Amino acid sequence: MTNNNKYIARWIKIADHDLGTAKIIYLHLPEYKEMICFHCQQAVEKYLKGFLTYLEIDFKKKHSLEYLLNLISIKDEFSEEWYEIASKIENYAIEIRYPDETVLPTDEEVKEAIEITEKFRELINKKLTGH
Repeated sequence: MTNNNKYIARWIKIADHDLGTAKIIYLHLPEYKEMICFHCQQAVEKYLKGFLTYLEIDFKKKHSLEYLLNLISIKDEFSEEWYEIASKIENYAIEIRYPDETVLPTDEEVKEAIEITEKFRELINKKLTGH
């Protein structure tokens, strides 16, 4: 495995850990809604950064999913639908973690955040493996 492949695998592994953390919290502490959503956003961010690494596109240390999708679009196509899906969890990176800016997600939004993350995981894994 080349160094680049190891780095890609590391991004995906860390993303999987964020998704796993979100699911564990959801099962055992479902009232921790903001933390579940935060970990979902973080997972999607890391899946995208792993794919950017695969595409050999440099990126800044930003938490914006739109920024990452725009960079990916330089070499790979993402439909407008993926931008819309990502926008639903975009604000869970920072705003949700501060009391003066927090709007607690609903139960439905929490479930949706997990579903969105799983969709991105599946998509990125397909792109990485060519399947």
